[in-house]
Amino acid sequence: MKLKDLKREDKAKIVSIEGDLVFKKKILDMGLTKGTVIQVIKTAPLGDPVDIKVRGYQLSIRKRDGERIEVDING
Repeated sequence: MKLKDLKREDKAKIVSIEGDLVFKKKILDMGLTKGTVIQVIKTAPLGDPVDIKVRGYQLSIRKRDGERIEVDING
């Protein structure tokens, strides 16, 4: 499942991050690393961006970036 597919209040663990080194570095710098648990707080009215809670802070991420982050909702 991809991060962009999560609904409000869903919790999931990051399994992998797809993309080039520049994208991966950007995502890693935001604290989104493999094994990190995230929770969807809300989605903007038009569906983009998605606000998530990660490591105690709130982060907004674009859906197109969320397409590249694989998560496990059972994790």
